[in-house]
Amino acid sequence: MAIGTKELASVELDTFEDERLVDELKKAKEELFNLRFQSATGQLESHGRLRAVKRDIARIYTVLRERELGIRATPAPVEVPAKAEKKTKAKKDAVEAPSAEETKEA
Repeated sequence: MAIGTKELASVELDTFEDERLVDELKKAKEELFNLRFQSATGQLESHGRLRAVKRDIARIYTVLRERELGIRATPAPVEVPAKAEKKTKAKKDAVEAPSAEETKEA
């Protein structure tokens, strides 16, 4: 997902979980650092990008704070169905083999 695009609209951010929002925030801050560095060295081509990334950061902070205050609802966690466990030979042997306590008692 590109930072500073329509994909980071507040409606889209509502669907993200808190962990993903923190990850997006970290990415946006890294990009802002890189853009500032490019600006200082005279290599920045698009100055509007700085503004867009700053707004994305503010938007993410706003969503996180509204969730803390209970203004905005946190998305319900999606439950992933558990996969069937594959049995390996090691597990079968461990189940069939007598334990050390049973051999000592006999």
